[in-house]
Amino acid sequence: MTLRPEYLTYRHDGQDEYALCFAATAARRILIVPPLFDEMNRVRRMLVQSMRHVGERGVGTILIDLPGCNESVAPLQVQSLSTWRNAVAAAAAAFGVTHVAALRGGALVDHGIPDLPHWRLAPVKGGGLLKTMIRTRIAGDREAGKTISEADLMAAAQTAPIELAGNWLGSEMVTQLGEAEAVSLPDCMVRTLGSDIAGSPLWLRVEPQDDTAMSVAIADDLEGWSARCGG
Repeated sequence: MTLRPEYLTYRHDGQDEYALCFAATAARRILIVPPLFDEMNRVRRMLVQSMRHVGERGVGTILIDLPGCNESVAPLQVQSLSTWRNAVAAAAAAFGVTHVAALRGGALVDHGIPDLPHWRLAPVKGGGLLKTMIRTRIAGDREAGKTISEADLMAAAQTAPIELAGNWLGSEMVTQLGEAEAVSLPDCMVRTLGSDIAGSPLWLRVEPQDDTAMSVAIADDLEGWSARCGG
């Protein structure tokens, strides 16, 4: 029988945020911190399939909605990398997780409980994410007959939220993204796509897609890593 997901909540900043879980009461429970912004939407199906594979092996996985994202009712424009890091820490405590796994930009906010074993796939600098979203905004405006520069957008972000790739980002988020790098942690496994994990960079695709081989490869790696690191 195919393992079915369960929807739970964790508390952050006075309200409930959602989490999609498989085998959430297992002895080993891995908190999944997703990629950020539009990259999250492009990999979600593949990631959920990975979680199902891991759950079928008796290991719990918990994929959280960051405040302002997916099913969250919190406004995105008031979020920052700091609030997201605090949300990750709150979720880790609420679900009693034993491990933390982050993909791409998720590695920028996964360090709220630094003593847990961490796993990161293709971590990226915040500046890279920001520049990609700025280029998307500039290209979209150009197609609409408008002209705007990166300097214009950065100046506008100092006084009000700006729209980048469909996301309304506040001044603090833009500033923090421009400077953010994944924090070094005492027990952290960094995996590279293509060499450590078979698969394709779905976060670069125009539309959300699936990659069955990648889902299985991530599941294999997460199960083995979590067993070796405190499991």
